Amino acid sequence: MPHDVVLKLMNGVHRGLLKATGGRVGWQAAGMPVLELTTVGRKSGQKRTVMLTAPVQEKETLVVVASRGGDDHHPAWFLNLRDNPEVEVALKGAPAQPMKARIATAEERGELWPRITADFRNYRAYQDKTSREIPLVLLEPR
Repeated sequence: MPHDVVLKLMNGVHRGLLKATGGRVGWQAAGMPVLELTTVGRKSGQKRTVMLTAPVQEKETLVVVASRGGDDHHPAWFLNLRDNPEVEVALKGAPAQPMKARIATAEERGELWPRITADFRNYRAYQDKTSREIPLVLLEPR
């Protein structure tokens, strides 16, 4: 499973790619839009930003997967938004927009998960690696 240092390094490299290319490269990955999610740290109270892919976008709602590469632990960004759902989301280098995060209900997950795993098999592989149910998070405009 990815170590925290590796995950932070990957995010740093991704941000560096965006900066180096003036945003021309890096806002798409594996056929998905990339977004910059800013949460408030549940322990520190400080803003924390992470780059994520959104395998589903319906109108203004974005869906992200709290997979952490199939790790047995939830990603820190998920724990942060679970405790404080007021987040900011930036797409394609546009200014961050205030959004509200919510964990998909069982019914929503039942509808979304098969769609996500049909198009992006890596998420199915991540679920197979862990006993935890990987949460889906809906990011909706405030």
